[in-house]
Amino acid sequence: MLGTLVNFSAIILGSIIGFFIGKNVKEKYNETIIKGLGLTTIVIGVDNGLKSNNMLIVVASIAIGAFIGELIDIEKLLENFGDSIEGRMKTKNPIAEGFFTATLLFCTGSMAILGAIQSGLLGKHETLFVKAFLDGVVSIFFTASLGIGVIFSAFSVLIYQGAIALFSGFFQEVFTEVVIMDMSSIGGIILIGLGLNIIGATKLRVGNMIPGLFLPMIIYPIINLVL
Repeated sequence: MLGTLVNFSAIILGSIIGFFIGKNVKEKYNETIIKGLGLTTIVIGVDNGLKSNNMLIVVASIAIGAFIGELIDIEKLLENFGDSIEGRMKTKNPIAEGFFTATLLFCTGSMAILGAIQSGLLGKHETLFVKAFLDGVVSIFFTASLGIGVIFSAFSVLIYQGAIALFSGFFQEVFTEVVIMDMSSIGGIILIGLGLNIIGATKLRVGNMIPGLFLPMIIYPIINLVL
């Protein structure tokens, strides 16, 4: 859990810095910064999206996952959660968008999955330390542009990566290299959609694609049983 706790702390610190910086940055600069971060998110998504050698599994996971996500309407649940925080804090600053965007960015990349597994199984935290630094820097700019809602994504990272790290020992046989690469590719596709949303090119409900991220963990054991 050490790597995840460091990652959590880095996002908190970066968000605090970004909050105070954002107060002194003109709106037009914020807009340009967030567009640039959107383009960067697309590049990260493309890099992750090409990791899989089993695109049929990736396509099936995205399709089935999106169907499940639409049934549950995960994106709406996340937005409502952000709105509820906003209401409790009695602030006029938008929280939902920053929380939702940063949560997807910090939780769907390959470093989040692989780093948490290495942390849980091997006690090696180097990958998450690197991710913590990157997330901390990114959270500064995202908070400066999207607001303090980004800070709450730290708790999403804590729960998501912490759960993978804690339970990775129980699912050691499931988290094969092939599964990790497919999960990374699916996460990359979600990030591409998120990046397109950030730059205003689309309004994809990328949050509803999240279930697809975990489907390779189910699909491969089923394939092995059948074959």
